[in-house]
Amino acid sequence: MNRFDAILFDFNGVLAESADIKTRAFMSIYNSYGPTVVNAVIAHHKDNEGISRVDKIRHCHHEILGIALDPEALDDVAQRYSEMVEDAVVAADWVPGARDFLDSFRDRLPMSIISGTPQEELRRITAKRGMDHYFVSVRGSPPRKEPIIDELVSAGGWSADRVLFVGDAMTDYRAAHTTGLHFIGRVVTGRPSPFPDGTPTIPDLIHLADCL
Repeated sequence: MNRFDAILFDFNGVLAESADIKTRAFMSIYNSYGPTVVNAVIAHHKDNEGISRVDKIRHCHHEILGIALDPEALDDVAQRYSEMVEDAVVAADWVPGARDFLDSFRDRLPMSIISGTPQEELRRITAKRGMDHYFVSVRGSPPRKEPIIDELVSAGGWSADRVLFVGDAMTDYRAAHTTGLHFIGRVVTGRPSPFPDGTPTIPDLIHLADCL
């Protein structure tokens, strides 16, 4: 407990078992373009988990389809995506151990969520899941995670090397290391770790307390 002054969590795949919901939504959006496009889109999505879906959609249309979306068209595609995922994420199971950990530590350490999900959507989701009371801050995109981390660390008066970030993607790992935070990766049992060798990982949050 004395190692950390605060804990930051990614949301999808760390607190809620919702990462695959996002993958299926991208598959649905690009399915009409054929399997080659779908495979390229899913590869980009998985390589950039934790980044805003708006950035991913813009990239996939431009780099894979050769279509430059204007702001209105981009908003339309992003809205289709949101309509596919929001209710499903609200209903998604908790990551094993996540709710018990939050119940145990809500009065012991300040905790925040930092996600690539758009801010207002993320706050609706956490409110509907009854999670808000666990966190001092629930932050989504934009901006990206690094400036949010810097803002939260400064506002909390913490030293970065006494803050832990728990994430499931290289985006989370890079954000933690860029800002000087400790990092633990959640890697589902049976799946390869996306993180560099030596990165501490856990299969769920059941034993997260043991890492503190």
